[in-house]
Amino acid sequence: KQWYQRRVRGPTRPDKARRLGYKNKQGVCIYRTRVKRGGRKKPVAKGICYGKPKTAGVNQLKFQRSIQSVAEERVGRACGGLRVLNSYWVGQDAVYKYYEVICVDPAHKAVRRDPRINWICNAVHKHRELRGLTSAGRKNRGVGKGHRHAKVIGSSRRANWKRRNTLSLRRYR
Repeated sequence: KQWYQRRVRGPTRPDKARRLGYKNKQGVCIYRTRVKRGGRKKPVAKGICYGKPKTAGVNQLKFQRSIQSVAEERVGRACGGLRVLNSYWVGQDAVYKYYEVICVDPAHKAVRRDPRINWICNAVHKHRELRGLTSAGRKNRGVGKGHRHAKVIGSSRRANWKRRNTLSLRRYR
């Protein structure tokens, strides 16, 4: 792997890592990664956006997901055989934010035999980080409980809107 996405021997913040599910045992490892700070520039040739003025912006665009979820995604893609459990902030400078990502090896016997963590071995947890199922990803989706999260009842904003705006009629009525 590149030096900016490197496996580390142990967590920099052991208290935080343990709160997020880290255990110092075989099959559980930590990767440190970095993501550029700031907004996300639109990747267009020569800075030219064709079409309506609404789509003309290049510079002051903000990415919808958090930088932390991007860090999880990059580690998840680089380590395809591991499952991303969670992540936490470890530092930042003028250019980058640094995160440590807790990964679990679903093929390791120490993980498969432990009833507290072996839920992550099921196939439905492949690439949780790419589907917004980690803690950072769920925050970006707006999933939660209470009246503030009423717009995402039914898994997502789109599913919620579609359910409320679809006319459903019986065939023989």
